[in-house]
Amino acid sequence: MPVPERCHGGCAQPHGDHVVVFARRPGRLMHVLNTRRGELERTIEAGDGYHYYGHGVYSQDARYLYVTMNHYHTSAGLVRVYDAFDGYSAVADYDLAGIGPHELRLHPDGVTLVVALGGIETHPDYDRIKLNLDRMAPALILMDRRTGEISARYTPSHHQLSCRHLDVSPDGIVIAGYQYEGPEWESPPLVARLDSATGVFSELDWPVEELLPLRNYTASIAISRQSPYAVVTAPLGGLALIIDYRSGKVIQRVPVTDVAGALPHGKNGFIVSSGMGGVYQLSADSDQTLLRGTYPMRWDNHLTPGQYLAS
Repeated sequence: MPVPERCHGGCAQPHGDHVVVFARRPGRLMHVLNTRRGELERTIEAGDGYHYYGHGVYSQDARYLYVTMNHYHTSAGLVRVYDAFDGYSAVADYDLAGIGPHELRLHPDGVTLVVALGGIETHPDYDRIKLNLDRMAPALILMDRRTGEISARYTPSHHQLSCRHLDVSPDGIVIAGYQYEGPEWESPPLVARLDSATGVFSELDWPVEELLPLRNYTASIAISRQSPYAVVTAPLGGLALIIDYRSGKVIQRVPVTDVAGALPHGKNGFIVSSGMGGVYQLSADSDQTLLRGTYPMRWDNHLTPGQYLAS
């Protein structure tokens, strides 16, 4: 289905027909697709002074959609709440007390939003130019989806570690990926882990030989629903890392050119996409890929699970 802007990520409505796809930062449109009818049902504008960051998530009852946004006149990051049962009318804005929220997920408790705050200021007039690298303040935030109250804020070890993407396991373990905006010759940690049950936040202490090939950039995070594995994609390094999300240990390093999108697949596997058009199956049991298809298009950073995968 053609749309007027390049898109980035999406989310599926639980037990419903909608998938919402968001324009790539700093875009101003989100598109509601009806997957049953195979058509674009509606397009919603961010509104004057706002832009989207490319991600959203539904409440478990499918009614509310939570979307990361920027008010670019003030650089304030926020989560906007839309009522999907009322034509996606905007019903609330929750202030994040920070700049550049990116991916967010719903915790298994059904109440807590887990938000990756990138800390990077952008403005639609300047496309994707990063305007505040010297004063970034990234964070991993826990927020009550009903009230907007922030219950916890965790800070990366360096102010230029932009917290961008994440996933949450069925037992409440959060794995978050960083993109480092500092000097390219440095090798800071690139993956963080939060045990939401205990509140313990840590950064995975990988050796420098493990970090260097990633080139200071992670894209998608996907956690298995059936095993203790997660995949971290690193398109600049052309690598997908399968890790044990409980221990943080790297299980497999799988070369895939321009790998970015990722979804869990089966008991201990994953599906990943390449910006060159390929779709591959990975397994925690092997460092080899299984080609599932090659397409005459370029996939963007993320894959969105449909209901048959989400269940």
